[in-house]
Amino acid sequence: MPKMKTHKGAARRFRKTAKGKFKMNRPYAQHIKTKKSPKRLRKLRKSSIASKADARKLGKLLP
Repeated sequence: MPKMKTHKGAARRFRKTAKGKFKMNRPYAQHIKTKKSPKRLRKLRKSSIASKADARKLGKLLP
């Protein structure tokens, strides 16, 4: 059986943590910032952990 290839698009967007969870930057922070409050934009700067359902899919994309 051939080796599994890493999905490069996912590799640029997600990183695996030491416990096997997937860390990501929050979406909706890149453009159309004028209508978003400063408080909301501050919260969007922080990274977050992908949900369990997404983590299962990401496990296949990032072996």
